[in-house]
Amino acid sequence: MKGKDWFATNEGLCQTGEVVSQVEELSHPYRLYRFLTDLEDVLERIQDDRLRLKAICPLVRRLLTSSDWLQITPLDPDPETGWEVLMLYDEPFFPLTVQLVAWNPGVTSPIHNHACWGLVALLSGQEKNTFWQRSPTAKFPDRIEPVGDRLLEPGDIMCLMPEAIHQVEAIGNEPTISFNLYGETDYDRRFEFDPIQGTATNF
Repeated sequence: MKGKDWFATNEGLCQTGEVVSQVEELSHPYRLYRFLTDLEDVLERIQDDRLRLKAICPLVRRLLTSSDWLQITPLDPDPETGWEVLMLYDEPFFPLTVQLVAWNPGVTSPIHNHACWGLVALLSGQEKNTFWQRSPTAKFPDRIEPVGDRLLEPGDIMCLMPEAIHQVEAIGNEPTISFNLYGETDYDRRFEFDPIQGTATNF
């Protein structure tokens, strides 16, 4: 699956060129278990989050290119909440989250950070990411302000640093489905932001 690679910094800047992953010809399928093994090797070898994402992004691109089942796995957003999550891999005491996420058109997430490195690969639909950065004042130490947005198309990959603050909106006429991968979350540093009140709440 072709697409662009993007990198969201801790300051909310969405950059291209930080990660460049090439679509390669594969002689045999790149199975999920092989991806997880390669991923574990990266996590053990590289401690810096930025460098980790740079190494992980090509692995995800290889998985998307090879694994047609990701495109046909049934996942429909819940009609009440407007979204749905399908866990693809969850092992106790192993700090990885691998999932598919679906959003109905028009549904918008809270403004949040993840407090861990993360990666989102769009499989279908269109997803607008609006990025924010902290802009504290004496009265509002958790104040944030928008710094830009990026529209993700199918095949695009967004790498997120732990303190990147963003808001996701599914746009267009069809649900979005994405492959999401996250490291170990530091819940003391994970927040939902209210730009009107200038507050941040743990969640």
